[in-house]
This record gives sequence, C-alpha cells and structure tokens, in this order.
Amino acid sequence: MMQKVTLNIAGKELILETGKIAKQANGSVFAQYAGSAVIATVCSSSASVEGLDYVPLTVDYNEKYYAAGKIPGGFIKRESRPKDKEILVSRLIDRPMRPLFEKSFGREIQLIPTTLSTDQVNPPDILAIIASSAAIHISDIPFNGPVAGVRVCQVNGELIVNPTYEQIEKSTMEIVVAGTKDGITMVEGGAKEVSEDLMLEALDKAHVMIKEFCDLQNKLRELAGKEKLPLTTLSYSLENGEAIRAGAYPKLEKACFLPAKHERRDGIKAVRKEYEEQYAAQLEDEKQKKLFDALFEDMQYEILRTSILNNSKRVDGRGLEDIRDITCEVDILQRTHGSALFTRGETQALCVTTLGTVFDEQIFDDIEGDKRENFMLHYNFPPYSVGEVGRTGTGRREIGHGHLALRSLKAMIPSKEEFPYTVRVVSEIMESNGSSSMASVCGGTLAMLHAGVPMKKPVAGIAMGLITEGNAGPNDRFAVLSDILGDEDHLGDMDFKVAGTEDGITGFQMDIKISGVSPQIMRKALDQAKRGRLHILSIMNKCLDKPAQAISEYAPKILTLRIDIDKIGALIGPGGKNVKALCEQYSVKINTEDDGTVTIFGKNTKDAENAKAAVLGIASDPEVDKVYNGTVKRIMDFGAFVEILPGKEGLVHISKLSRQRIAQVTDVLKEGQQIPVKLLEIDKQGRLNLSYIDAVDPK
Repeated sequence: MMQKVTLNIAGKELILETGKIAKQANGSVFAQYAGSAVIATVCSSSASVEGLDYVPLTVDYNEKYYAAGKIPGGFIKRESRPKDKEILVSRLIDRPMRPLFEKSFGREIQLIPTTLSTDQVNPPDILAIIASSAAIHISDIPFNGPVAGVRVCQVNGELIVNPTYEQIEKSTMEIVVAGTKDGITMVEGGAKEVSEDLMLEALDKAHVMIKEFCDLQNKLRELAGKEKLPLTTLSYSLENGEAIRAGAYPKLEKACFLPAKHERRDGIKAVRKEYEEQYAAQLEDEKQKKLFDALFEDMQYEILRTSILNNSKRVDGRGLEDIRDITCEVDILQRTHGSALFTRGETQALCVTTLGTVFDEQIFDDIEGDKRENFMLHYNFPPYSVGEVGRTGTGRREIGHGHLALRSLKAMIPSKEEFPYTVRVVSEIMESNGSSSMASVCGGTLAMLHAGVPMKKPVAGIAMGLITEGNAGPNDRFAVLSDILGDEDHLGDMDFKVAGTEDGITGFQMDIKISGVSPQIMRKALDQAKRGRLHILSIMNKCLDKPAQAISEYAPKILTLRIDIDKIGALIGPGGKNVKALCEQYSVKINTEDDGTVTIFGKNTKDAENAKAAVLGIASDPEVDKVYNGTVKRIMDFGAFVEILPGKEGLVHISKLSRQRIAQVTDVLKEGQQIPVKLLEIDKQGRLNLSYIDAVDPK
C-alpha cells in the first residue's frame, strides 16, 4: 500500500513516498522536491555470512540524462561508466551511513539512488541522501539511522540551507553536512577563506534541518516500516582467548610503539606469528582464525586509545599537537612546467603542474548543464606507496581525495582574466602514512607557484583525529590529534581534514565513526587544526612563498588583448578566412570572444608576439605620418602596392621609391619584400598613399 509523508521547505513540499515504485526491493522511496525526483532502492543478499568483520555495502548513485531532458553527448548515446560527480555523490551517501550498519548482519547490501528528474534549480544530491536513508530505514535491513543531509552556503554574508544552483555559484562557502538526530557525522565542502566561527555556525544551522529530515523518515517508517531481519550471532567463541590475550598484550604494547611504520608493522606481525605458530592446530579452523585476527585488532585498538587518553602518547612517540618533520623541494623535474616534492613524515606527494590553453579545458556534459573548467587536480595512489602489490587505476578513493584537494586549492586560483592558462595539477603519492590528500594540497600549492601560477595565497592542509572515552559525552575524556597516522585514522573516532590559507578555511572534510561530536570537541579540533595549518605554511613559505617570475620555456605562451567589438568581424573574416590565415602564418591558435577579448596561444614568445602585432594591425585604423613595416604584395609599372596592416594596402608611387629617378619599380623592389613605409595621406576615396622611407640607390 502506498504511503507518503511531506515537509514544507521554503514554500515547497518535500515528499517521501513508498509502496508504488520498485516494490520488490527490500526498501524503496520515491522522493520529490520542486522539479527534482530521486528513487532510492536497497536490497540485501539472501544468505548471511557468520563472523563477517566488515560491512559489505555498495552505493551506486546515478543520474539519467533524461532527467534534464537531454541526450548523452559523444558517440555512445546511453549512460555508461559512472561520472566523477556520481562517484562523489555515492561517497556522500556511503560515508555517513556505513558506520550505522551492524557487521553481524552479514549480508551484502546494495543501495541504488537514481535521479529521474531535475529542474536544474535544486540540486538532487541532497534529495538522494535523504531518499537513500529513508529506503534503508523502512526496509527490513537493520540500521541505526536514520541519517539526513543538507547543503549550507554563505551568500552575501547570510547562511542559506539547501540553496539553489544559482546561490551556490555566488557563495563564499558551500558545505554538505550529514548526520543523525544525535549529531553530525560527515562534512564535505569548500570555502573562500572563511573563519572557524562561521564554520561552526553553519554546522549548527545544518543540524537543525537534519533533525527535521530524520523526523520525517521516522514518520514514514511508522506508516510503512518492515520488521527488521535478525543479526547473525556467533555460535562459537575463540578457544584459549584469555591465554592468548594475556601473553600477547604486553608484547604488542612494545611493538605498537616502535618509531617507524614498517618497524611497527613487522613487530606486530612477529607477535602475531608467534601465537599463530603456538596455536597452529586450533587456527586451522577458519572460524577460529577469524576470531584470532579480531582479538589482535581489538588489542591494538585498546593499546593505542588507552595510551593517548592516559598518557597523551601516540604510537610514534609524538604529543597530541606535534606535527611530523616536513621537507619541501621544488624544481624536481626539468621538463615539466612546475614540480614539487612535499614530504611529511612517511607521507610523500610528488606534485606536477602543467599549463595549457583554453583548448585544454575540461568539458563537463551532465544534467546540471554543460560547463568548462580551467583548473584540474588529479590524485594517484599507487600500491607501492604503502609497500604493497596491487592493481593500478582510478578508483573511488582517488576521485574523492583528488576532489577534496581540488576544492581546497580552487578558491586561490587566479581568474581567467588574470591568468589565461588552463592549469592541471597531478599528485603522485610516493609514500603514504596518513593524509595524502592534505599532502597533495601542500605539494600542489608549491608546484603551481613553481610553474608561475599567481595564486592569491598559499594553501596548506592538515588531518586531525579524535580518540574518545565512552560515547563522547560531556563528562567523557577525549583527545584531538594533529597530523594523524594511518593507524590513528583506522583506530580513531574521527578523520577531520582542514585546508586553508593563513586567513581562513578553503577545504573541509569530516567523517565521524561515533554518533556525533559535541561543539566543545569541534571547537578544539578547529582551533588545533588552525595552529597546525599555520605551522605547515611557515615551512612551505621558506621553500617558496610567491610565484616564479616567468613561466617555463616549455609552457605555451598566451597573450590576451582587447579590440573594439566592431573589429571582431574584420579579424575573423568571411568564413574565418582572416583568422585562419594568421594562425597558419604565425603557427598559433587564436580564440575570440564576443566582448572583444582575443587570446593568442603560441608555442614560443616570438610567434605569439608577431601574431599579436598582426591582430592589433587588423583592429587598428591606419594613421597618417606613422611608419609601418610593410610587405610588397604587387608590383605595377607606376609603383608597388604594400600591405601595411593585415588586409590594408597602400600604393608607393614610383616617384616615392627613391630620391633619384628610376626606370622600373623592379630595380628597387620585389614581391614579398618587407620595407619601411610612411603613410603620407588617406585620400577622399579612402586610398592609402605611402612613401618608401629607406630608399636605396638603384645602382
């Protein structure tokens, strides 16, 4: 039976409906707001796996082109591999929900939110988060939700919840916030140097709306919720568990605090191997082996957290706010346009900047409308960066981390008018032990400065962590960690990344594994992150604090000029004849815009400058008494026609070729010869009369 609930938001109804579409799924919700509509379905496998130690959840958000009344561009006229945007939205849905599933459910879960309609005014991604949570909440899949998401922007100094595309475009801050009724569990966004106070205010405002969305989902569950399936309880336990723990725990404590990552890994492996050999017969049983591995994981979890809370000591010996040693180098690669190597402890990013032209811009064809971007950042995480063997390629992790680094840097990229290049940054992660995305921000800044990109200000980033006691209540102890390691991320309660300049935040991402964090914890984390960011910026600035004065000799040369709008037609010529001739003559590309802006792209400075002079010539009117470097086009008995500007010829009469009498024009000139001429007059018929000012004796 169909059931629906509604909530009025800004004069429009948010509708959640179930029981009409996709009824064979474990749960399905059709969500509508204004002209946008999303169907979210969730299914679980029929068989459960006992003792599963992870949540086998996949989220596949997808957008249909017909939602915006479009047909896909290119040769393939159907939706195929997921676009980067769809992967990023899938991550927005996955991250706040994954911690709310029970591992003991033991079944594969597949969530498929699909955008079916969009008015291109209200973004459908927030609708997809709400619909996805509602589909799971009303299904028979155990879920400690619901969750909801909202977008918050600052426009003209005002915080706006669930803004339109137009408002997002004008905003100085845009964040997506997700959470439960108890607290915020995920934040993702970018900004133009906003303060920590403003960020906290935006999070508070977002949580008010999140609570309303969660209440709406609870109402739908009351009307149409299914009875939840049972969890898979273990029918066995680890034999000799107490003996293994008593013997291994003190040895693990020593191994967990060895100074280097690989030393710790090898030390922990050695302890594990010792007890695997001691209890080899018992561990031949696969179920016993799983429980044995889980015990070691639990011991590491307890050792790390207890040490931090009781002694403020981290696994590598640092204090809570200490940041690992940082080194910065530029000019690492000789033939690239800009390069930098940023190393922080055992995390290292080799960042390379390439400068291109307008013809290298990224073109996006999606349901939001076609658009172009002249700044790109691509992040690569090869398996050797963590000393492992594995597949190479671009996965969801690479796209997500790269997008965070891009958003962190984008606000400081100069406008097209200031710097008419297309900029691509590639971050190759050479080593990883904590926050390679923030290393990409730091290395990306240095690589762009080295390439001569006039960034508004340098940007640095830092990853923060959290260890809490109990449920992070007001009386529970907690510790905020600066510059976290991979182990602290894995075993901690929060992964919190903040990037920005010395004056404010430009990029922000937070994932929380507990039910929520208090304002007290958020304030401390932001303040501590700011101190860390300023420390990293101070080290980066010692290496390079301003853009190189000149771009690489291997980069394309771009010149920009403005001509009168009524001269654009003359520059282009009939059927593009004139501009094509200029491009061929000077080996350049020329791009014209309706406002009179002309951009010239040349392989070298000489060609670009010569083409610029030619464009100015076409756009200029001949001036009497001015000297021009002209080209002899035609020789007649009475004189020579000389082109002084592209498409503008004048006559040098035979009497103006020399102070002495000459018999033939060819005694002095030949076709194609370049000569200096002076414009004597423009007659009533608009004809140009020239004089050869460097006449030579015909003898």
